Amino acid sequence: MKIAMLGSGFIARFYADSLIGHRRLDVLHAVYSRNLDKAKQFANDYKLPIYSDNMHEVVNHPEVDVVVISLPNDLHLAAVEACAKAGKHVLCTKPLGRTAAEAKQMLDLVEQAGVMGGYLEDLCYTPKFNKSLASVKAGALGRILWAKSREAHPGPHSNWFWDKEQSGGGCIVDLGCHCIEIARSYIGKDIRPVEVMCWAATQVHPIDAEDNAIGMVKYANGAIGQFEVSWCFRGGMDLRDEVMGTEGTIWINNFLRTGFDMFSTGKGGGYVAEKAESSSGWLFPVGDEVNELGYNHMFTDMFEAIEQNRPPAETFYDGYVVNAIIDAAYASAKSGVWEPVKLDDWRGSNDTKIATEFANYDEQYYLIKEEILPHGDRKLLLKDKTTGEVVVRDM
Repeated sequence: MKIAMLGSGFIARFYADSLIGHRRLDVLHAVYSRNLDKAKQFANDYKLPIYSDNMHEVVNHPEVDVVVISLPNDLHLAAVEACAKAGKHVLCTKPLGRTAAEAKQMLDLVEQAGVMGGYLEDLCYTPKFNKSLASVKAGALGRILWAKSREAHPGPHSNWFWDKEQSGGGCIVDLGCHCIEIARSYIGKDIRPVEVMCWAATQVHPIDAEDNAIGMVKYANGAIGQFEVSWCFRGGMDLRDEVMGTEGTIWINNFLRTGFDMFSTGKGGGYVAEKAESSSGWLFPVGDEVNELGYNHMFTDMFEAIEQNRPPAETFYDGYVVNAIIDAAYASAKSGVWEPVKLDDWRGSNDTKIATEFANYDEQYYLIKEEILPHGDRKLLLKDKTTGEVVVRDM
């Protein structure tokens, strides 16, 4: 397939590095930018035959099979509409929309046109995430009770991120979209998100949107998804996930501390890693950013999904659900109370039963826990199923 890139900025170049970094059947063929000089420079850098400052010209080019959207958030809807009218498969960067209503329009457009809408949520494709999710799905952690994801860094590169009208918000819509979908994947996409409690504030930057936020998403089965996001974190980019289940726990450090530490006086300068604030002192480079951030696995899944006529792991519907959760987070940050997640189109389970399965010790007792004390004694804590009495027994 021949690919058109809409956008020529930071994320477009990350995507392009992934798309040309391996020998593959799918090739980057065209680029659109609102600035013709930038489009030409992008085309020269990646050796593309077609460049233009006319989006419709690029989208409708007869040699283009699939379109990748790497534009500011406020331009996603118009770009998706152009792709749908042209009958072109479309892959859109996160977040899908500025609001759930906007995301729903995009979802409807691709489904009515019969083209694939792939949601480019790269952090749900990282090697560590893929392996940990496989373990969760295999039951290694038992029933998932809580999943937390954190993304924090000193703030975005481009000016439009800092404009609330263009972006749709601050760090919640920019970073929370990653964290929400990561936790949702661990808990189970079939489980309905019910309500959100969120705190958000503008603590450092002179902007109208939030630059710090923490939120909790309650799911229909009682599980909790938690996100921590910030544009105020100093020291690089902090990407961490935690998952807790009845039978185990996973901790993941995706970026800042990866086992690659380097000290430099800074004489050489140069690029270290995304959001790195310095090129001197102790540094934390990333061996292969494009791969470690999931871009390679993401695009492989997207193009294979098109060829195999199946949904990718991340679809426009997923982007819509994420936007609905973000809407509830903003409502909660304003009201100070739990706010419902409003999903006009829910395609998962409608089971609202809170999962509470207790471990049986025998016919009389539940098992609370087994414990080995510091001096070596082994104890059992049991609860009587009839009386509710908690008893201790030696093992």
